[in-house]
Amino acid sequence: MTNGGPAAAANDLLLVSGLKTYFPFGNRWFSRSRWVKAVDGVDVRLRRGEILGLVGESGCGKTTLGRSILRLVEPTAGTILFDSIDVLALDRRELRATRRRMQIIFQDPYASLSPRRQIRQIIAEPLLLHRLAPKSDIEGRVAGLLGDVGLEPYFMYRYPHEMSGGQRQRIAIARALSLDPQFIVADEPVSALDVSVRAQILNILLELQRKKRIALLFISHDLAVVERIADRIAVMYAGKIVEEGDASQLMTSPLHPYTQVLLSSVPVVDRRQRRGRIRLTGEPSSPMQPIAGCPFAARCPEVRDICRDVAPPLDMKSAGHYAACHLR
Repeated sequence: MTNGGPAAAANDLLLVSGLKTYFPFGNRWFSRSRWVKAVDGVDVRLRRGEILGLVGESGCGKTTLGRSILRLVEPTAGTILFDSIDVLALDRRELRATRRRMQIIFQDPYASLSPRRQIRQIIAEPLLLHRLAPKSDIEGRVAGLLGDVGLEPYFMYRYPHEMSGGQRQRIAIARALSLDPQFIVADEPVSALDVSVRAQILNILLELQRKKRIALLFISHDLAVVERIADRIAVMYAGKIVEEGDASQLMTSPLHPYTQVLLSSVPVVDRRQRRGRIRLTGEPSSPMQPIAGCPFAARCPEVRDICRDVAPPLDMKSAGHYAACHLR
């Protein structure tokens, strides 16, 4: 990845360049140019069958980025190439056909499933909508998808309120897999679940991802979870990617001060491997206010004058390791 955007490669499935998603706020009659810059010039490259972990604190724009890639939220500017298809140029019918290959798992399994429908209807809906199976085969397909996520066939006759949070998220995974997608956005798929079932859901998701070679954008605020599942990790702050690299490289040798702060807050059982906790001062930068320099400058423990005045580009600091920091 360079400052001009990621370079295309033969194995790339998703290539996002300069993506911006702005939302207007305030009274548009008197302040038309005021915008919340939720995603502000982001580049993403995802290879076939790869897992990219996207981490950052609440409000950094990671969910908006995932939804913008799928055009569930319309981007303001930038390009999105999915398997060489210009997603932003698709009309409504073309986008609907392309979404067979691009799916999402939402964060809240309590809100993402219709309470009025049985599980078999929820999972069967995408199959019927895209006419991928005759009605006579639907029940068998649903039973097979339930088996893929570790549920017995009789669950198809239940309603969501009759199931636990972990079971509901399994249903959400089965629904996303029903169309055999090549790419899935998993938006904090375990954060709303009890700690005791998170590992089970992660194992199911990882097993199915490897079996079907699905490219996965795994969004989370928890670096410990992302480390376990991701091939590469991108760290997001205030609408921008501030660091990106191989998971093991980024976890052992973080370059950006914000990544170091996130790592210092990860619980570690072995005392010999514990990092000193880094506590931040100052207030987070507002996405509603234009920033001349680094968005993390107001909270950075290593800030210099150049950080406040000049925005650092996301440059390669070592092989495959990128950071947006003047001090590195």
